Amino acid sequence: MSLRLGAIVDALGGELEGGSREDEIHAIAPLQTAGSDALSFLSNPRYQSQLAASQAACVIVGPAMRAVALARGACIVAADPYVYFARVTQLWARAHRQGEDVGVHPSAVVHPQAQVHPTAYIGPLCVVERGAVIGAHTQLKSRVTVGERCMLGERCIVHPGVVIGADGFGFAHEAGQWVKIEQLGAVRIGDDVEIGANTCIDRGALGDTVIEDGVKLDNLIQLAHNVHVGRHTAMAGCSAVAGSTKIGAHCTIAGAASIVGHLELADNVHISTNTVVTHSISRPGQYTGVFPMDDNARWEKNAATLRQLYKLRERIKALEQTRKDG
Repeated sequence: MSLRLGAIVDALGGELEGGSREDEIHAIAPLQTAGSDALSFLSNPRYQSQLAASQAACVIVGPAMRAVALARGACIVAADPYVYFARVTQLWARAHRQGEDVGVHPSAVVHPQAQVHPTAYIGPLCVVERGAVIGAHTQLKSRVTVGERCMLGERCIVHPGVVIGADGFGFAHEAGQWVKIEQLGAVRIGDDVEIGANTCIDRGALGDTVIEDGVKLDNLIQLAHNVHVGRHTAMAGCSAVAGSTKIGAHCTIAGAASIVGHLELADNVHISTNTVVTHSISRPGQYTGVFPMDDNARWEKNAATLRQLYKLRERIKALEQTRKDG
């Protein structure tokens, strides 16, 4: 398994310097562990010391690191080394893939009224239920369940154990008992979406749960009924979104973050790890907050006070300054 450096730059661009187009790469590896036949990359200048010590045959770097990289050996200069590295991994996978997976695995169950594009792949032990639609070049890995009338667009990748279209958590309370609300909607997923292992996306109660184009979901994520996730938003593992919340485009939700229901997040909102989002966010930016559990009444009082701490601090500073001036 190998690729020539010349083939890489021909396919992806960039400038090869200090090396031969005929040099062969047999692995892609981090700077610290790369051998003399490996291609590596440096995207963060803080790791410049690792670059100098690396045994890699060639290193992908940005223009600012060109001279340092050349002092060590061969390099490919690219505007964004990390993106270039990502594209190299794709090129490597395509070059060494043992044929394209298409069709339906013998152990999968596909309802006669489901629609599966001829270029799609339905993997081992998958279930595609009545009225579901699977678009072109979409891949369902093993043990994926796609519920009734749920739709996936083109070029999606759905990893093992994903459940799309289970019932949302909808119940009405009556005399100490719960009355089920039938979940009559579905799930609509756009193009180029990737969904990590064991993630669950519930169907809508009345309208549909919607995942727009280019969304990337990590493992073990819960999206409740009627959630709407905007295009090119990325969510990390163990994050969860309660029902009827709308997340904008180009957002990032870090691991184990939680968003309560019926909220709206603007485009380009970034939520830090373990943050609990309890109100809508109308402006782009980074949001962080962790607050310990307490008796609810006391927690609400403390939370309200906490939000005023900065103003109180400024008032105290002003009072102290007044005393000094007096």
